[in-house]
Amino acid sequence: MFAPLQSDIGKRIIERFNIDTKKTDSILLYIPKSSLVSKSTAALKIAMHLGFPQNLMRVFFIIPPFIRNWVYDYIAKNRYKWYGKKDACMIPTPELKSKFLE
Repeated sequence: MFAPLQSDIGKRIIERFNIDTKKTDSILLYIPKSSLVSKSTAALKIAMHLGFPQNLMRVFFIIPPFIRNWVYDYIAKNRYKWYGKKDACMIPTPELKSKFLE
């Protein structure tokens, strides 16, 4: 499920893990009663739960995090240049809305 950092649950997670949102420009994955991971580790843990072939990305866990995060930051920095940017956000379908906590 998803939650914006600005939501009530997002704010609680930020407070619990003492996250500086001014320094965090990445995906955050909260694993209840366990941990909070970001960047490449979060993306790969999410990919593990997707169908084939995305779930095969788990093999990248063998690469040290500092290298994975460098690649993650490089892709994040250039994604709009490579894929473009939309002028407006999409309106989520009811099915997609059900995946958001708030």
